[in-house]
Amino acid sequence: MKIAKEFHWEMGHRLPEHFGLCKNIHGHSYKMILTVEGEMNEQQMIIDYYDLEKIINPIIQEFDHSFMVNKNDNLVLEFLEKLNSKKVIVDFDATVENICLFVLNKIKAANLPENIKSISVRIYETQFDYAEESLTLN
Repeated sequence: MKIAKEFHWEMGHRLPEHFGLCKNIHGHSYKMILTVEGEMNEQQMIIDYYDLEKIINPIIQEFDHSFMVNKNDNLVLEFLEKLNSKKVIVDFDATVENICLFVLNKIKAANLPENIKSISVRIYETQFDYAEESLTLN
């Protein structure tokens, strides 16, 4: 059986090597749909949505109203430091594909119940564009 939960956040980024508009500093209203597959536990649930939120909300709080920046983008890092702006420093360019993998790895590192067999993360960068990846556990 599968369950899913939707999460939202606002975050800025840029793709410095992009050939078009995405090389500029800009932001998106991100939406993530997290799908969890597994067997039902003693409470007749795969995982309580409250417990799922305890895993995901810290990630969302880290991202929300921040700027995701590659650790090698010294120009933007210096700018964000001068402004004392909230930032998430990563070792990749903030494409929706890389953000999806980053989030999936953060969830994988959480202490998920053993009855969960797979997780899937779908992140929308716009209402029309998304990246999705799944991971089988155990």
